[in-house]
Amino acid sequence: MPELPEVETVVRGLQRHLVGRRFREVTLNRADLRTRLPRDLKASLEGRRIERVARRAKYILIHTDDDFVLLAHLGMSGRITVHAPGDGWKQGKHDHVVFTLDDGSIVAFNDARRFGMMDRVAAAKLDEHKLLRHLGLEPLGNEFNGPSLAKLLKGKNTSIKAALLDQRIVAGLGNIYVSEALYGASLSPKRNAGTVQGARADALARSIRETLTRAIAAGGSSLRDYVQASGELGYFQHQWAVYGKEGEKCPACDCGKGIRRIVQNARSTFYCVKNQR
Repeated sequence: MPELPEVETVVRGLQRHLVGRRFREVTLNRADLRTRLPRDLKASLEGRRIERVARRAKYILIHTDDDFVLLAHLGMSGRITVHAPGDGWKQGKHDHVVFTLDDGSIVAFNDARRFGMMDRVAAAKLDEHKLLRHLGLEPLGNEFNGPSLAKLLKGKNTSIKAALLDQRIVAGLGNIYVSEALYGASLSPKRNAGTVQGARADALARSIRETLTRAIAAGGSSLRDYVQASGELGYFQHQWAVYGKEGEKCPACDCGKGIRRIVQNARSTFYCVKNQR
């Protein structure tokens, strides 16, 4: 599943192409994805001007000039790609929702597994939406720092890996970037979350922000079906320190044991026993 950097990369690509444009035509090639598409999606979007494109956790938010928001999630294999007029784009089998903009550009939502979703909600009630109302802090937001993270983790009797994957604590983090951020902060994924206070929380918050920022700059990580809005692949997978590198040498120490892989909550975790405590 695309993680925060992948979604942020898509959002930035969509911002360049969508803001200021209008939806000229909306084509719905099926009535549902993971959930049923809004019955009035076509009628409510056609003719509307796109004011801005934003992100909340792993959700894409397309704000229109009637103070509504098109809420989208890529699911496991979803992708949104933009095609310039006359570039030869042809509708594919899994292009379930296709938007034609007023300049002739095509924006296609392609989802082979149909685990993605779309909804439309009033901007004033966006934070109350059932998918957003329980989300925690944005790790790239101004309010995210060591003290705020420490407060959220205080008293948590679970592993720090599990705590960071809890979207009610930090919104948008996934398995890959949690492993990378914990490595950057020299914290064991097995450490009790409640003990990550003070300097440890400062180091972890800083590592989370730095890891995500570097991943976004590199265009995210390409796993299976993920592509950017431009259709290009991301490249941060070439910069992973530990993820997917079981048995390889730790980049930061000479422990001689290499990167270990363990399973936590049915998810693979990669870390260095010596470097991460």
